[in-house]
Amino acid sequence: MSTSSGHPRQFQAVEQRFSIQAQDRRVPAVTWIPAGASGPRPLVLIGHGGSGHKTSQLVLDAAMPLVQVHGFVVAAIDGPVHGDRRASLDAGAAVRDEFRALWAAGGSVDSMIADWRATLDHLCTLPEVDPQAIGWYGISMGTAYGLPFVACEPRIRAAVLGMWGTSRVNSGRLVEDARRVTIPVLFQQKSEDEFFTSEGQVEIYEALASREKQLAVYAGGHTDPVGTQLLDLVGFLASQLQQD
Repeated sequence: MSTSSGHPRQFQAVEQRFSIQAQDRRVPAVTWIPAGASGPRPLVLIGHGGSGHKTSQLVLDAAMPLVQVHGFVVAAIDGPVHGDRRASLDAGAAVRDEFRALWAAGGSVDSMIADWRATLDHLCTLPEVDPQAIGWYGISMGTAYGLPFVACEPRIRAAVLGMWGTSRVNSGRLVEDARRVTIPVLFQQKSEDEFFTSEGQVEIYEALASREKQLAVYAGGHTDPVGTQLLDLVGFLASQLQQD
């Protein structure tokens, strides 16, 4: 058998769902840990996209090769108004519209940073996790919340971001956040993105203070990574976090 990346599996991914308490919020979370792997492993945190959730296909497409091929630990949480934070699951369009209204209203970024930090605090206590080798992957909504988190979280060593830009209301703060990011970054963009302008995405990319950063542009619209885009993001995180 092989993963979606085309590489043979080395490990089985053991899934565990749990929740974290962050201030007055219950944060639904999930981890995938490689069965049979010995010693602490690199950890990748994944922020899902708008209308998705912590076990959506976008998350799984990256999580499975990272766990099964590279032996990493992967974790994800549900974003605001998404997944198990809702009383019941709704169609993607309804969740997307609710998220857009929440983002336009402002004020949800700092609470999401706190939720991720509480989750990371817990994950760093696990014997399977190497707290010195932590990465981030989050595009679209995963950048809207992930870039501010990466900017203020010194435990993150490398990040994959992108597919979000300043053309969206209340996204100007991401430029300021980007100026505080100094870790290696792969920033992904789609050539025919129907939701974000190329100029707005490049503005965020250019603001990144990282010495090691790359802007990668892929064909197509605002859709989940497949093919080369998926291979690139998995390969980037593996190369940045891989243990000797």
